[in-house]
Amino acid sequence: MDRKAQVDRKTFETDISLSINIDGTGQGKIETGIGFFDHMLTLFTKHGLFDLDLKAVGDLHVDCHHTIEDVGIVLGQAISKALGDKKSIKRYGMSYVPMDEALAMVVLDLGGRPYLVFDAAFGSERVGSMDTEMVEEFFRAVSVNAGMNLHVKLLYGSNSHHIIEAMFKAFGRALDEAAGVDNRIHGVMSTKGII
Repeated sequence: MDRKAQVDRKTFETDISLSINIDGTGQGKIETGIGFFDHMLTLFTKHGLFDLDLKAVGDLHVDCHHTIEDVGIVLGQAISKALGDKKSIKRYGMSYVPMDEALAMVVLDLGGRPYLVFDAAFGSERVGSMDTEMVEEFFRAVSVNAGMNLHVKLLYGSNSHHIIEAMFKAFGRALDEAAGVDNRIHGVMSTKGII
C-alpha cells in the first residue's frame, strides 16, 4: 500500500506545494514563512510519524491568515487523497498530550463527515508571528478538506505556546492511530460499507 499524496494549490493569495507520506518516519521539510507555524507542523509530522514536504508562499505582508488557512486546506486534501478508499484503516483516533502545565485532547474520525469542535481559549493574541485565533481556522480547514470529524479540546493550561504545541502533537498522534491499518478489518470500518 502506497499511501502518499501530492497537492499543489495556487491562488492570488498563496502558492502551496505539499506532499505527505502517511507511512513515513516523521521527517519534515516545512517552509511557510511563519516560524511558529513551521514548528507546529514539524511537531505534527514527528509525532504522527508522517513524512511531510511543504513549501508555502503567502501574502504575509497582509497577515498570516491566508497562509495558515490555505495550508490547512491543502493538508486536508492531501490526507484524504493519501488514504484513498480507507480500506482496513482503524478510522478513529484519540490522543491526550501534556506540555508542561497544559493538557490537550484530540479525537477524530476519518469517516468522511467533516465537523470541527474546538474548545480552547488563549491568553495571548499571538505566538511569534502566528495569531492564536488561526489555530482553530487551521483545524477547521483540515477537517473540511479531509472529510474528518475533529474534536480539539484544551483540558487546562495557561501558556499559549504550550497549549498549541500539545494540540498539534495530539493531532499527529490521533491521526496516526486513525490511519493505522488493521488487517482484521475487511473493507472499511463501517456497517454502511463505505466511508
